[in-house]
Amino acid sequence: MNNFGYTIWILLLPLLSFLVVGLIDYFRGKKGWNPNLAAGIGTCSLGAVTVLSYITAFLYFGLDRVDGVLPTLVPYNFTWLPLGSLHFDLGILLDPISVMMLVVISTVSLMVHIYSFGYMHGEKGFQRYYAFLSLFTFSMLGLVLATNIFQMYMFWELVGVSSYLLIGFYYTLGAAIHASKKAFIVTRFADGFFLVGILIFGYYTGSFNFTFANGLDPQVASEMGMTVCNAAAASKETFFGLMVLPTALVLMFIGGAGKSAMFPLHIWLPDAMEGPTPVSALIHAATMVVAGVFQIARMFPLWVEYAPQAMTIVVVVGAFTAFYAAAVACAQSDIKRGLAFSTISQIAFMMVALGACTSMELTHHEHGGLGYLAGMFHLFTHAMFKACLFLCAGVIIHAVHTNEMSAMGGLRKYMPVTNWTFFISCLAISGIPFFSGFSSKDEIISACMHYSPVLGWFMTGVAAMTAFYMFRLYYCIFWGKENKELHAHHTPGEHSWAMKFPLIFLTVITVGVGVITTISGFGWGMEWASFGNLVTASGKAYTVHFDLATAAISTIVAVCSIALATFIYIREDQPVADRLYKTFPRLHKWAKNRFYMDDVYQWVTHKVMFGVISKTARWIDNTIINGLIDFTAWSANEGGESLRSSQSGDVRHYAVWFLSGAVGLTLLLLCI
Repeated sequence: MNNFGYTIWILLLPLLSFLVVGLIDYFRGKKGWNPNLAAGIGTCSLGAVTVLSYITAFLYFGLDRVDGVLPTLVPYNFTWLPLGSLHFDLGILLDPISVMMLVVISTVSLMVHIYSFGYMHGEKGFQRYYAFLSLFTFSMLGLVLATNIFQMYMFWELVGVSSYLLIGFYYTLGAAIHASKKAFIVTRFADGFFLVGILIFGYYTGSFNFTFANGLDPQVASEMGMTVCNAAAASKETFFGLMVLPTALVLMFIGGAGKSAMFPLHIWLPDAMEGPTPVSALIHAATMVVAGVFQIARMFPLWVEYAPQAMTIVVVVGAFTAFYAAAVACAQSDIKRGLAFSTISQIAFMMVALGACTSMELTHHEHGGLGYLAGMFHLFTHAMFKACLFLCAGVIIHAVHTNEMSAMGGLRKYMPVTNWTFFISCLAISGIPFFSGFSSKDEIISACMHYSPVLGWFMTGVAAMTAFYMFRLYYCIFWGKENKELHAHHTPGEHSWAMKFPLIFLTVITVGVGVITTISGFGWGMEWASFGNLVTASGKAYTVHFDLATAAISTIVAVCSIALATFIYIREDQPVADRLYKTFPRLHKWAKNRFYMDDVYQWVTHKVMFGVISKTARWIDNTIINGLIDFTAWSANEGGESLRSSQSGDVRHYAVWFLSGAVGLTLLLLCI
């Protein structure tokens, strides 16, 4: 349909790669096979997927627009499982945000595949690693191309399984096992709410399909066998006294909060750094953790029309998470965990941006839809520079053999490519002009200012913290005191071009997008994709407005934060940092220990759930339930034993009972 029939191969190629590499690795067993062949199969399949994704983006964004709106296309859709009036469909849906996500996922995944040639070379399980990468990529692509919320949930869970396998790749290490189980359990807990929300939504609207999406004609959808989502009728229904659609959407948001590591469901993400560093770049910086943001964006027309008040929950959770994660990142000494909390904070920025669009009336306002567009654009820009930061971290760890920044000082002399790519990515995430983060983050702050000045200034403060902790990382790694004793035994250096090329490629995208969007006043970046086809109440597509005042303020704040980080951390001895630590030791300790949120979870889990709830449940099970069953068995046994003597087989015994009964009945009748 519409010349996009080839898009089925975007899904099939990584699936075939997973099956081929996985099955060969399984059947070859201990005999083994050439690991480079496995890497080649996985990388070539992702290369083809990337080419197809870029072709799809070029063709799709070149389509004719009606009132500035791109059409929503469904090249494939078929009924997989009929269930009464409802049915579960599988298909492919193309609209601006799904096509944008194709570009993000395929680009980052391809860079990770290439990078892993060098980083994972010689690792035991190299073939298994590439099989899992292909499985994850297939899962994420299926999630963003889903035509309905149930198909999204299926791939959502498959993403969880894939992340579990990749986080626990080093399954012989206890920390990796613990981290993979923690990620799986926390996200499964959140996904339970997601599933309940889906079932409520499907039952009351009569469909799981995204036929409410802007640009998808209900008649065309009906011709393809897609049932139309009757959201208007469902909006009048109640569920246990609560409005149906707001309840369903909030439950779905809980699932998204778990996947995107929003507070208080964030605890799995920092520990997930136990997996290989390229996995951190792929799963926990660019794709998996933005699934929650994508879910809200996909359901956004329902949020703004039928649950605008519930969006306050998204704003509050996102704003608090952004601040909390930024505060923790300021005190981390592990490079990967510092970047992990940075990711949590940046995902929270996207959540806040989406929440700043609360009603169709606001989207009709000049600035009402800005948060949505800026949030989705920040998803795109953040994926590139954060993936670059994680891959830079991998090069550094590969060179010094530790995650601790205390062993990384003075590396700029040994690793020039990593130094410059890390530096440019730090400028981008800090929101400096002519870098991609400036274009997206400043528009998020602008949207927050129009939503509420208090929220706008709060997020400006968080953005200042972002610039500070990122340049703290940069100076401690590349400018801090050199560990000459460590370097005497092993001189650090950059690895092969397989690891350097992805850094350069992602940096070029970061700079290129930043320069173009800054010069064009942000309009090109967002209108290029019209991310989400946000339509105003008048039926026209929303356009971007450059806010010079907000951009100037946020730039000044970012520069001041960078200057502060430079003043504190650029010197080798760092006397200012030492004085601050001695002045506020308790605050530093709390931030470094994540404000003891993991300890809270441990206490609740072991003392409350295991110590009280589980013990009580076990007592009820053993004493009451098992006791009742045991009493029933004992009663039946005792009753049988008491009747056993009456079944002796002696005719005389039976005759006595017969005559006794006859006499008794006779006397009874006579008395009556």
